[in-house]
Amino acid sequence: MTNSLGWFRAVFTSGTALLAFVPAESVAGQDAPVAALSAAHPWQDETLDADRRAALLAAAMTLEEKVSILHGGMGRTRLGLPAPAGALGSAGYVPGVPRLGIPALQQTDGGMGVTNPDNARPGDAATALPSTLATAATWNRSLAFQSGVVLGDESWRKGFNVMLAGGVNLLREPRGGRNFEYLGEDPLLAGTLAGDIIRGVQSRNVASTLKHFAINDEETDRFSVNIVIDEAAARESDLLAFQLAIEGGKPASVMCGYNRVNGAYACENDWLLNTVLKKNWAYPGWVMSDWGATHGVDAALKGLDQQSGEQLDHAPYFANELLEQAQREPAYQARVDDMVRRVLRSLFAVGVFDSPPVKSAIDYQANARASQQVAEEGVVLLKNALGLLPLQDVERVAIIGGMAEFGVLAGGGSSYTTAIEGPGIQIPAMGVAATGGVPRTMIYHPSSPFAALKALRPDISYSLNDGAYPAAAAKEAAAADVAIVFATQWATEGRDLVDLSLPNGQDALIAAVAAANPRTIVVLETSGPVAMPWIGAVGGVLASWYPGGRGGQALANVLTGRVNPSGRLPVTFPVSVAQLPRPTLTGAGRPAVRPKEDAPFVSVRYNEGADVGYRWYSRRRIKPLFAFGEGLSYTSFAYSNVKFSGGQTVTVTFDVTNTGSVEGSDVPQLYLTAMPTGTQRRLLGWDKIRLAPRETKRATIVVDRRLLATFDTAAQRWAIAGGSYNIALGRSAESLAMSDLVTITASTVAP
Repeated sequence: MTNSLGWFRAVFTSGTALLAFVPAESVAGQDAPVAALSAAHPWQDETLDADRRAALLAAAMTLEEKVSILHGGMGRTRLGLPAPAGALGSAGYVPGVPRLGIPALQQTDGGMGVTNPDNARPGDAATALPSTLATAATWNRSLAFQSGVVLGDESWRKGFNVMLAGGVNLLREPRGGRNFEYLGEDPLLAGTLAGDIIRGVQSRNVASTLKHFAINDEETDRFSVNIVIDEAAARESDLLAFQLAIEGGKPASVMCGYNRVNGAYACENDWLLNTVLKKNWAYPGWVMSDWGATHGVDAALKGLDQQSGEQLDHAPYFANELLEQAQREPAYQARVDDMVRRVLRSLFAVGVFDSPPVKSAIDYQANARASQQVAEEGVVLLKNALGLLPLQDVERVAIIGGMAEFGVLAGGGSSYTTAIEGPGIQIPAMGVAATGGVPRTMIYHPSSPFAALKALRPDISYSLNDGAYPAAAAKEAAAADVAIVFATQWATEGRDLVDLSLPNGQDALIAAVAAANPRTIVVLETSGPVAMPWIGAVGGVLASWYPGGRGGQALANVLTGRVNPSGRLPVTFPVSVAQLPRPTLTGAGRPAVRPKEDAPFVSVRYNEGADVGYRWYSRRRIKPLFAFGEGLSYTSFAYSNVKFSGGQTVTVTFDVTNTGSVEGSDVPQLYLTAMPTGTQRRLLGWDKIRLAPRETKRATIVVDRRLLATFDTAAQRWAIAGGSYNIALGRSAESLAMSDLVTITASTVAP
């Protein structure tokens, strides 16, 4: 890290005239207050479209001004370096050009709330949403959009105009350290919900990213690992998720990742950035690098538009070096013009120019209610064999483990959000964070499930045990009617999990408690899937992921039946790592630090190709612990009057009836199980339907044609074979209630 910062420290010690960090007045006064603009500036005309406004403004800029908005650093004091003048204290900052009314880009992490890294804004906090994987578990598009609105609104009211949200990397590796930041293993589910979140953010005139492009699915050796994957497989899996998110959300920016893809770094990958993103998908926005993911000025020619977090790179490549290249080389000059137009076009399209942020009051109570709703709908009831839930006729409940008296666990890294109630219990974790070398800290949001349970059911007698000693916990459980074990698994950016077990002896704890009292319920607060060697001994299991700043209340509502659980798994739970495509993490143990440019790197071949998650299990005929899409309810549902139709695509209409005695929501799911080219399992669509007891509603699912296709790399298009397709309606990827053959017409779809 020291070597990569040498150039930056030299600027401040020697006064060198470097474009990236000269005083604001020297580069069009970009850090000075934005001057009043003349109505004669044609780009101010809001009746013009974003492309025209961007072209007019770019034409008025000098080359130096253009280059000045194509690179930026961290927006806070970091690594002994001062914060840029004008920065609010955040993830990133790009100075503007006040002469022309171009605002500075105030960039904030992340997908679960407006972060306050290193307490850069002393005492500032935000609504802590549940993990993004919990949002995926809701299967609720309106909640995903509302989460985005919360993110965008709080960003805007705190003074930020760019949010580094929109994580859509597929959950190929259940041990991945950032799985909680993403939206599961299926491209349709992940891409659709990512688009909804981005739409929500940008509805508040805040530019959103989509990240990390592409196939950045694990943290091990993340700064240089080379992912090897066939083009067709990439197009049908990870890239499809990004494509759907772009189509649905129209993100202002795409953030490229640290990893290599088929030999080339993602942020200088000509095929990914120029061919796929900009040519095939006609993406009009700008590509920003992840912080410290730029490796040279030639990345500009390969599709990168903006260097971010440049202090973490070996040099500020997009500062003087890019300027000099643009002055000499027509290709670089043309690229600089294109890069600038892309940045400006997105800022106009989102409303950053016309509706700049205003620091103003935030309705934290309303946003907390939104956070709690996501947490409640994201809880997945995986087992309720003894009918223990909801808690009803019980007098004594033992609460065991998980810091349940104090709060709920939060994920670590750049997405960690300080809750408005403040950070709760903080436990130092060995090592330093990948986001700048600060000590790792495991933090609990101060939303206590135990306190919330007592408030809802004061008639119950509770006992508490921290779970440190299984024998003592078992004794407490034996004396209770029901035991609830809160089990936690902390994950963070920069490192993957060692395996799928619960850490700190919690599997042994659960086994001991269940042996003493089979009426045991396990509440999981985890980054993603975990193994459950004790599953046969317990009565109930809830997966709550990281449930956010109102997680305690949400869990209490589900446990007591005030909320009927409606979450469904967005990821498969394997029995063990032996069922994974790669039981051993390639490169495990290598340090998560940025290597020298010529350092050797590890390659990981994705032999599973497009068969991510449940598709892998189906192809290999492996029975997982819990299937993708699985989830129970306190009521029951039935499907009837199903009509399957073919033609250019598949359309399915059906009735859903709540056959139980309490209100609840069902998530009927449509799958492809066979196509003319062979057996194939794919999610084709879903709906989330809320029903009163005995109520029936009719649903319709129309399938995106690409989900019926294979990608033809020779023709560079999606190819849909004519013939019979087997389509199934069910409750999970492994529980299909009814199916039919439909005939589909042969056709092609542009890439």
